[in-house]
Formats: sequence, C-alpha cells, structure tokens
Amino acid sequence: MKKNVGSLDKVLRWVIGLVIIALGILFQSWWGLLGILLLFTGSIGWCPLYLPFGLSTCKVDPDAKK
Repeated sequence: MKKNVGSLDKVLRWVIGLVIIALGILFQSWWGLLGILLLFTGSIGWCPLYLPFGLSTCKVDPDAKK
C-alpha cells in the first residue's frame, strides 16, 4: 500500500475529523462517526478514494525516479 496522503493533508484530515466528531457529539448525530474515518486515513497516510482518480498529495522525491 503506497502512501498517497501528504503531511498538510494529514493535518487537515485530523483537524476536520476532530471537528466532525465534536459536532457529532454536540448534536448527538451519527454523522460524527465520519470523523473517525478521516482520523484513520490521516494516521495511516493512505486514502482509498484517491486511487480511482490517481491522486496523491505526497511530495515526489526527484531521486526516487532514477
């Protein structure tokens, strides 16, 4: 499993995930569980939704292609 989530993307996923969880608790909604998914993908550095679109927010190492 190749990482496709960069460091800024990870931070944003964690912040947004925590906000969604907090709002879910505040409003007593199951939608807060979606925040757990963002925390998980931010933690492991891989997002399955990026695969079909060929997206990656990781920085490309110029020496890695040689």
